[in-house]
Amino acid sequence: MTASFALSRTTAFTARPDELAALTAAVAETAERYDRSGEFPADGLVAVHRAGAFTAIIDERFGGGGLGPIERLRTVQAIGQGDPSVALIFANTLATHVAQAGRGQFPAELYARVVAETVERPVSINTARAEPELGAPARGGLPTTTVRRSGDGWVLSGRKAYVTASSGLDYHLVWAKTDDPEPRVGHVIVAGDDPGIRIIPTWDHLGLRASSTHDVVYDVVVVADDRFLEIPSQGTYRDPSSQASALSLTHAAIYVGVARAAQQFFTRFAHERMPTALGRPIATTERIQSVAGEIEAQLVQAEELLYGVTARAVAGDEAAIARTPLAKVLIVRSAISAVETAVAALGNPALSRHNPLERHLRDVLSARVHPPQEDAALLAAGRCVLDV
Repeated sequence: MTASFALSRTTAFTARPDELAALTAAVAETAERYDRSGEFPADGLVAVHRAGAFTAIIDERFGGGGLGPIERLRTVQAIGQGDPSVALIFANTLATHVAQAGRGQFPAELYARVVAETVERPVSINTARAEPELGAPARGGLPTTTVRRSGDGWVLSGRKAYVTASSGLDYHLVWAKTDDPEPRVGHVIVAGDDPGIRIIPTWDHLGLRASSTHDVVYDVVVVADDRFLEIPSQGTYRDPSSQASALSLTHAAIYVGVARAAQQFFTRFAHERMPTALGRPIATTERIQSVAGEIEAQLVQAEELLYGVTARAVAGDEAAIARTPLAKVLIVRSAISAVETAVAALGNPALSRHNPLERHLRDVLSARVHPPQEDAALLAAGRCVLDV
């Protein structure tokens, strides 16, 4: 079963440069407010929806825009440049739509409903995998969250940690195991308004403060029979997002966007700042020009890796796919270095909350937590090189 909808309710978004620039500007309008309040960034998501990006990432056969892999990355980067909390929520939703186009994991009738709802509003979807005791499952392990048979459906119970978009999440894909003697593992699809869901406001982080990445308790949540999506066992269970694939660099694009935002502020400040002893903008000095060149060098490196490796991976280049974990490490290093270089050059104004560069510094540091984390990527690459 496929769903169709009329795109007349939203703009037909194709990720042209002018569209991306307008999207960044619209999302950026509320970024500071949400960073200070820590509230769910509803207005930022509405701006993304108004631009047509939420329907554009749905596959064409379901009636969506069918945005291509490179255009999706550019969209994520553009949103990240405006507000990375919004970009993270969007990127997680994107992952589900891409999986649906490839594997068809959602039941057809339910996905048709998701598509129809997405026409009307910015529908957010995310997987809930991490747990307070286990942490993230990127390094293996089984969840304690349990789903058991009950009549014609399932009953879900457990607690998840770091569930991005939790307070405004429309659909949760909850990683759980069955209570069988030989447990099966999979994701349970839970609607955000299902009875038994409770948000624990644990998110109080340095960066991405508006991402609403709280703990969620699922207290005897009853779901239909087709809402349990089993993951076939291969002897161990790991977070799929930690595995190398052609789409592994999606989250890295968020932080390249943050670094571009930092560069934009640095450039504006350099033209506006005119010390009385100098008598001209600091942008005219060789020191600031060299710093600007270093920032651009880091961003060129990040973007060439981001788009070059992804293009090769999408084309089926197995070597490029295998390199995505290391590419993620290098992209993140470059993005962080670009922002830190701008901060070091500007001194006190860079660390003032009156200026956005302080926020960009906090946000870009969150890049390291996304799987694969640096130590795991380097260990795997080292073992390969040493043939261990």
